[in-house]
Amino acid sequence: MIGVLAAGMVTAVGLDWVASAAAMRARLDGFAETRFIAPGGWRIGAPVPLPRNWIGQRRMAHLAAGAVADILRQEPAATEAALILCLAEEGRPGRPVQDPSALLRMLSQILGLPERRAHVVAHGRPSGFVGLERARRMIAAGQAGRVILLGLDSYLTGPALAHYAGLERLLQNGNADGFIPGEAAAAVLLGPGGALRLTGLGLAREAAFLGNARGEDGADLPLRGDGMAAAYRAALAEAETDLAHVEYRISDLPGEQHFFRQAALMTLRLERGRTAFQDLWSPAESLGNIGAAAVPAMLGMALAAVRKGYAPGSPVLVEASGDDGACGAAVLHEARGPARRVSAEDRLATGAVR
Repeated sequence: MIGVLAAGMVTAVGLDWVASAAAMRARLDGFAETRFIAPGGWRIGAPVPLPRNWIGQRRMAHLAAGAVADILRQEPAATEAALILCLAEEGRPGRPVQDPSALLRMLSQILGLPERRAHVVAHGRPSGFVGLERARRMIAAGQAGRVILLGLDSYLTGPALAHYAGLERLLQNGNADGFIPGEAAAAVLLGPGGALRLTGLGLAREAAFLGNARGEDGADLPLRGDGMAAAYRAALAEAETDLAHVEYRISDLPGEQHFFRQAALMTLRLERGRTAFQDLWSPAESLGNIGAAAVPAMLGMALAAVRKGYAPGSPVLVEASGDDGACGAAVLHEARGPARRVSAEDRLATGAVR
């Protein structure tokens, strides 16, 4: 069984994991005017405040280097860990990393480390779940002792903004059903042990994905949440638990109604017998849509909650889905033993309010 040993982040609300997790816990956001024009003014996004105005793939390399360096400060021996790189979907307009090999060369130069190869997973937001499955297979087979799962993405590119604005998928005046484009790099160190253990993992595909237009009359198929429900069932079955015993959830929920409806439908279909409140967190509240960085960022949020003692309980379920219908879910248990519930009064008293 693998666990989350350390985390690193470079986000719009913090340039390391501790700062980013604290800001997201406090519900701070990094939304600001960008250099891109929108109807009626400047486009609102969630850019990372880097010390220099790097652009293109070099900017992505510096974001990635910051997240990996954050882990190396905590675990210096992680320089020997294998690397799984999660990127935007192939063919997505404005994809920020066109050449992963060139990115890895720049990453090695910035960190001052020997150039390394990486397993590349290019499925957008759910990429991290594919990476988790690959990581635990590699560790179980003895191919690696530990693995760094690195997610890197940005929607703050001209072609991406033009594409999604054309589809009316960006949040702006006159369109409440859209997302705020963001950028981030997030990484987690995976290996045996750790404060947070991966106990269940599920992958599936939703036929009624956003804008699917696959019905016989050319209309969208009705959303039933079948894909996410299947991913949940697989993860919960492997973890030998059910949704009623999950203490809180973390979801990518990038901002569009389709994904909120999917999460609500899945809950209605699977949750039975629960009476207690179940917290639902999302990094998008602070960071906007961060694409392939979402799953490592959510794992980092969960690890911070365990380390700092404000997690509502154990286990936590992490979920994400892509525009193409790919769905993933993971169940993680705290290593310190039985589930614990923090009451609303206790959380108010300690300031651990989400």
